[in-house]
Amino acid sequence: MEQHALLDVLERLLALPNEAGAVEFKSNLDKSEEIGQYISALANSAALNGHDRAWLVWGIEDGTHAVKGTTFDPFRHKEGNQSLIMWLQQMTSPRADFQFHELAHAQGRVVMLEIHPARSAPVAFQHVRYIRIDSHKTKLSEHADKEARLWGLLGQKADWSGELVSGATLDDLAPEAIAMARQRFVEYLVKTERDVERHAQIRHEAAGWDVPTLLNKAKLTKQGRVTRAALLLLGKDESAHFLAPADTKMSWVLRDAGNTTISSQHFSLPFLLSTDKVFSYIRNVTIEHMPDGTLFPTAIQQYDPWVIREALHNCIAHQDYLLGGKINVVEHPDRLVFSNLGQFIPPSVEWMLEHQSPPEHYRNQWLIDGMIRLRMIDQVGSGIRRMFQTQRERYFPLPDYRIDENELGKPRVEVTLPGQILDAKYTQVLMKRDDLPLRQVLLLDRVQKGHGISPEAIKELKGLKLIEGRSPNFFVSAKVAEWTSQKAHYIRTRGLDDNYYQQLVLEYLGRYKQASRRDLDDLLRPKLPDVLDDPQKRNKIKNLLQALRRQGRIHPEGPRSAAVWRLGADPLLDKNKQRA
Repeated sequence: MEQHALLDVLERLLALPNEAGAVEFKSNLDKSEEIGQYISALANSAALNGHDRAWLVWGIEDGTHAVKGTTFDPFRHKEGNQSLIMWLQQMTSPRADFQFHELAHAQGRVVMLEIHPARSAPVAFQHVRYIRIDSHKTKLSEHADKEARLWGLLGQKADWSGELVSGATLDDLAPEAIAMARQRFVEYLVKTERDVERHAQIRHEAAGWDVPTLLNKAKLTKQGRVTRAALLLLGKDESAHFLAPADTKMSWVLRDAGNTTISSQHFSLPFLLSTDKVFSYIRNVTIEHMPDGTLFPTAIQQYDPWVIREALHNCIAHQDYLLGGKINVVEHPDRLVFSNLGQFIPPSVEWMLEHQSPPEHYRNQWLIDGMIRLRMIDQVGSGIRRMFQTQRERYFPLPDYRIDENELGKPRVEVTLPGQILDAKYTQVLMKRDDLPLRQVLLLDRVQKGHGISPEAIKELKGLKLIEGRSPNFFVSAKVAEWTSQKAHYIRTRGLDDNYYQQLVLEYLGRYKQASRRDLDDLLRPKLPDVLDDPQKRNKIKNLLQALRRQGRIHPEGPRSAAVWRLGADPLLDKNKQRA
């Protein structure tokens, strides 16, 4: 943008009575994370309020709007080893559209960040979505009305899966897939019809439908014309080129315990049939499971078949086909990993478990509706909750959702389905607690696995006295340990009272008269909590010794590098007290 154009924009912004929802003035803001949060907040506010641009401006005094100038340089600023601009692009999802500009104003240098409004989904920074409320930046999730309205506005965008495919005809659809679609759609109609007397009539009528009528009624075509959703679900493999640049492949990969690939298979259109082929390759072995309160093992499949299909069908439904990546199913000895490209549109997995209603908008709504009518997925929004509930009822660890980017920087959703119990007693008792909402079970499940949880989740679980510890080392509380008969594990994890460790030091010095720091490390380290890493254990021992020294119970002698500890008050501290 030319200097005169930037000056015109700046004068217009300065004339505003107060900072509007899509404008923020700063003097010398240089904290990268805060800049990222403002990009998210302003992009979302611009979309919500119908602005064509949002602006973050440096060098302007807040309140007076006086031009003071700034030293902030976005083109030289670094975040780690990356440029600020590249880092901000990678930390926002979907990637925010923004540009930095410099303006040589008469009263001082001004930096202007031009931010385009959110398009396909609200912009998140580090997986958190923000919004401007009056002149304040806040989390979008804390304002349910605005969140719902924003999703609704963005949901009005064109649905790629529902658009017609130029040049494609019904001849590009596979006859065997159409036959399966007829069977599935009839099952759907019968299931949704409460009048049992109508079931036979529905089946009779459907048998007489020709292909155009069938596909129009199932809303896979529009007046006999082929949609992208119809091609994805029913298309011939040789017709996949109509969907370019979409990659219409699914891959199954088998890996051993060392993560070495030992077998693989690749499948293409039609997805309605390919999903069964992928499923047939998954080695869902039978394992012995010891139900709670019994002496005899029960044979159980490693994975629930419905959960496998739901996870695979979700990949198809929510894939961002414009990103040009394939759907992957990777089978390990102890887990299945499903992945697809595309931003995770709901606010979070926890949000999906907590709310009974689905999000206002999905990426491929036409495709999802078609998959519902072909009985590939449940009603929108209930599938994820049922996956978690099924694992809970089987006393297996819950699915793990990983929302990040692939090696090319494209947004990706990865779902891991555990195929073994990590701690049988812990898992069984935790899953059976009727007083714990599924969302809290999910969070405790992540703690059990050693996975990170959000600051909000930490605050919630600590408030309920379900976890203890300090970031990043959290562990289940004494209350949960008592539920799960893990009191010994709790003590190993949490550690003992400081008095216990201090008494060990005093007893050692009483017997052996002196001890080096290494001697005391050897004494205490094995007894410190397992959750602490080596640096944290060293710091813990240092704090214990200093506390005893301040109490006048022990003191060091000799140079710091070779000091030994003895019983008694520190002579040096006594001298300082006398001088004082």
